[in-house]
Amino acid sequence: MDVLLYILVFIAALAVDLIPFFGPPAWTVMVFLQMRYGLDIWPVLIVGVVGSAIGRYLYSLYIPYFSSRLLKQQKNEDMMYIGSRLNENNWKVQAFVLLYTVLPLPSTPLFTAAGISRINTLAIIPAFLVGKFIIDTIMVHAGNYIVSNTTEIAAGLVSWQNIVGTIAGMLVVLLFLFIDWRRLLQEKKLTLNFNIWK
Repeated sequence: MDVLLYILVFIAALAVDLIPFFGPPAWTVMVFLQMRYGLDIWPVLIVGVVGSAIGRYLYSLYIPYFSSRLLKQQKNEDMMYIGSRLNENNWKVQAFVLLYTVLPLPSTPLFTAAGISRINTLAIIPAFLVGKFIIDTIMVHAGNYIVSNTTEIAAGLVSWQNIVGTIAGMLVVLLFLFIDWRRLLQEKKLTLNFNIWK
């Protein structure tokens, strides 16, 4: 029975990180299931973080499909150019991903940018796993300590913090899309181009 519950944790974490913007953070699902079923925290963290990483990887694979249909060809080429440049600086990208992930920020903008710019997301998964495990350990332990019953957790899934985080994440993605990256990297000039949609 416990094995099935840990599989449920894995599937739930994977599912919420497959969603582009409107899902709750994976750690809240982990806390909810851990508290609801009295599961051990460490196995919940391990299977939850792995599920989350697989969800984000799959998300980065399907997001270019939408960008190619929503964004102009020039913008897609711009994003692929930045992806090729970022792939050249692998250790810097790894350091950035690790730093970004340990901050309590939504990972959607990170994987949206990685997917659209065609960065090899398998290469950033190790840094994501490390950072995600660190931050989720903190959040799950804090949630376990603070939350006294499942009703309070369920109410926290749709909180103003999650809504603000979602809006901030969408704004970061839009800013990333509106920057003319080729001009920035080649000419060192920051230019915004809002005419990117088909």
